Amino acid sequence: MSLLLEVQNLTKVFALGSIFSRLRLTAVDRVSFTIEEGEIFTLAGESGCGKTTTARMILGFEPPTGGTIRYRGKALGEFTDRKSWFREVQAVFQNPFETFNPLRKVESYFFETVFNFKLAAQKDQAERLIEEKLQAVGLSLEEIEGKYPSEFSGGQLQRASIARALLTNPSLLVADEPVSMVDASLRMSIVNLFRKLCDAFAVSVLYITHDLATAYYVSDRIAVMFRGNIVEMGKVEEVLGNPRHPYTRLLLESIPEPDPAKRLEERIVFLEEREEYLRAGCKFAGRCPEAWELCGREAPQEVEVDGVLVRCHKWAK
Repeated sequence: MSLLLEVQNLTKVFALGSIFSRLRLTAVDRVSFTIEEGEIFTLAGESGCGKTTTARMILGFEPPTGGTIRYRGKALGEFTDRKSWFREVQAVFQNPFETFNPLRKVESYFFETVFNFKLAAQKDQAERLIEEKLQAVGLSLEEIEGKYPSEFSGGQLQRASIARALLTNPSLLVADEPVSMVDASLRMSIVNLFRKLCDAFAVSVLYITHDLATAYYVSDRIAVMFRGNIVEMGKVEEVLGNPRHPYTRLLLESIPEPDPAKRLEERIVFLEEREEYLRAGCKFAGRCPEAWELCGREAPQEVEVDGVLVRCHKWAK
């Protein structure tokens, strides 16, 4: 596999408060990772960890404060024509009912995409292309023709959203919480679809989620984020099967089990999001059961442990 996307020291700083007492909050802090062709790479973590902000910068919706994003070796800023960028990189968002205007027929989005990107010259050519992509996600043009978003289930509409994203034959799909608004019974069918697309269309996926169960099932590699930092990154079997960072372990332990004998006895203490972002030293120190004095005053550096990158003082040599 060859390198598709390279993110280096990506940083996003937001100014909070009035102009006279403005705080600077680093929402994404020197984040670095790569995605190879045909790979599903996951950014995982709780809400507010910076994963969606990272995705928005990659898509070009949010300007980075620092760092670089390179696609096939070319810096994002060199794509002066946004159409050429969005031909290569497409997004699938969390709520399909917000993706489609309730007053527009779903098929109109498909024809609009085809003709805007000049993917077909005639309507019959457009119909063949649309049918091909809908078939890839288990739908057909006949099923969506003449219908509004409200006439579909969440799972059907999310599949339609994925099919529309495939029209330009992108090399990278950025999928931001694509199954969180879908019924639990349908989530695995959507997750399976991403794996199928990787194999059938050689498309890579940046999968963003807080759901470690689907992340483990679908990912090749995973990066766990906390308050703007990647705290652990590596092959998904290594990171989730043998977690090194206390935060990764906490996420895994918080997954509910249908067994009353295994209910959580300890009370989890949650700090204000802003408080953790502005904390000196390790941002997880306020929750970490293994924190010591150094954690509160000095940010840990990234170290490699058996092929896994970990940002934690206890692994420092």
